[in-house]
Amino acid sequence: MSQSSTIEVPAVAGAAGTTATVQQPDPGLAAGLREKALAFGLNGPDFAAQTINFLIVAFLLWKFAYTPVLKALRERQTRIAEGLANADKIKEELARTQAERDRVLQEAAQQVQKMLEETRQACARLREQETQKAAEHADEIVAKARLGAQQEYTLMLTALRQEVGKLVVQATIQVTGKLLTAEDQQRLTEETLKRLAA
Repeated sequence: MSQSSTIEVPAVAGAAGTTATVQQPDPGLAAGLREKALAFGLNGPDFAAQTINFLIVAFLLWKFAYTPVLKALRERQTRIAEGLANADKIKEELARTQAERDRVLQEAAQQVQKMLEETRQACARLREQETQKAAEHADEIVAKARLGAQQEYTLMLTALRQEVGKLVVQATIQVTGKLLTAEDQQRLTEETLKRLAA
């Protein structure tokens, strides 16, 4: 292969009497690399042109394809994040709405229960009042019936006394055969009534 040559260079300042050895590349090595590159079909000007073409295509792809795709991906990622945030907000709002609905339903159930209890109490009071009124009305009817019966009894008794008095007077007239005066009739009727009352 090729040999390399060495050069002695003074060392760093302050280190007296020391030298460093630096190897220079062998010119034959560069020629060998060129030969191998040509063997593989690597040509310097073609390689430079291809590198420039690659950089141009890479820049164009970066500018017109990669950057818009990245921008679209970022926008999509932002929309997805906003959608997730909105979904979380909607879940929270739904939970609040559900809690509010449950609270309203519970209050409504309590109010209905309270109204039912008040209605039951009102019905019980009304039933008691109506029962009391009916009892009072029945008592009035019974009292009126008793009074009517008493009055009728009194009228019948009076009529009976008068009839008995007339019968006694007629019987006395027929038995005695004489006409009684009004005073005699009165006295006889009173005596008969006293005997009947006793």
